[in-house]
Amino acid sequence: MSAPTPSSTNSSWAQAVKDAIALRRDLHRQPELSWSEQRTAATLRQKLTALGIEWRVCAETGTVATLAPDAPGRHIALRADIDALPIEENSGVAWASHNQGCMHACGHDGHAATLFAATRWLKSREDRLPGPVTLLFQPAEEGGHGAKRMIEDGALAGVEAVFGWHNWPAIPFGQAVCPDGAVMAGNGTFKLVVKGQGGHASQPELCRDPVLAGSAIVVALQQAVSRRLPAQNATVLSVTSFDARSGVTVIPDKAVLEGSFRLADPAMREPLTQMIQEIATGTAQAYGVECQVEVFPRYLATVNHSAEAAVYRSVLVEQLGERALSETTRLPIMASEDFSYYLQACPGAFALIGSGDGELAHEVPCHSPNYDFNDALIDPVARIYARLAGVPIPD
Repeated sequence: MSAPTPSSTNSSWAQAVKDAIALRRDLHRQPELSWSEQRTAATLRQKLTALGIEWRVCAETGTVATLAPDAPGRHIALRADIDALPIEENSGVAWASHNQGCMHACGHDGHAATLFAATRWLKSREDRLPGPVTLLFQPAEEGGHGAKRMIEDGALAGVEAVFGWHNWPAIPFGQAVCPDGAVMAGNGTFKLVVKGQGGHASQPELCRDPVLAGSAIVVALQQAVSRRLPAQNATVLSVTSFDARSGVTVIPDKAVLEGSFRLADPAMREPLTQMIQEIATGTAQAYGVECQVEVFPRYLATVNHSAEAAVYRSVLVEQLGERALSETTRLPIMASEDFSYYLQACPGAFALIGSGDGELAHEVPCHSPNYDFNDALIDPVARIYARLAGVPIPD
């Protein structure tokens, strides 16, 4: 059988990208939350089957497949996350979410479509792959510890290096970051239940006001990082919810505060947790109320392995050009990623690839109701994945 001509190769790749964009927009219309990605998983599995790729269920709504399993070279894995967020979409795009209160506000629809485009190319050149390539379509990245469950279900069996990426609106299109060491921060959340004694708003002296105490706790916590932790330790603490709903003439019995923290140094997790406990309970006591504190550890920092990060950077430059590596992006990014689980279990690297191109929907931050994934990323990032796998797509 004769090798495909350059023109036929370019034509087939252009169609693959077109189909991946259509897939992305289909997934965007029907977003599903963590551990509920039934339709998303079924769609991706049908696509894999149509390509003649055997797959297996992994971690319920996750999917794993391996190309060229008997190839002699290094076994790598390529990952995409697939879950959406509990956000009401306001992007105004024609392919906006049909599921009320749920949207792909972080671009996981684009990540999945990009991996599928790369998969389509790699399958067509499977006999040229130097080593096995495992494809990870992972559920529940958004706080659901999906990567951990995938690993527990054998997703990394035999894998010697794992690679992933995330679109990032704050980085200009055509640039990326993939440092040695931490690329994204670890995180955690907390819940504070402030218990007082409610009563009539005209008689606050007969009450123990949880709203006032909660307000003081918010102020104290928001000042804690700047006054209690070294400036050299990248740490963010944010109170993001204050629920003390009541009648306009009624002081409530309790207030519930929630928030999150981000930290680059894992060693700071315990001191920060203790600080939240001390500040919340001590401030509550000063206002004559009680405060119950719960702190929930989530993800550790996403820390790249140096050798794999160097390989990834070289591929980024090969594909995006000599100015591909951003010199202005401050690292680590203080957002968090459960890709950290893969990097704790296996050598690998994670890149943030810029999507900012001047269009509003591509410039607003992830997790915004106005966000939309930049489809122009599918072509270059699929090419990056193909290069990492050892079978580049010709220009």
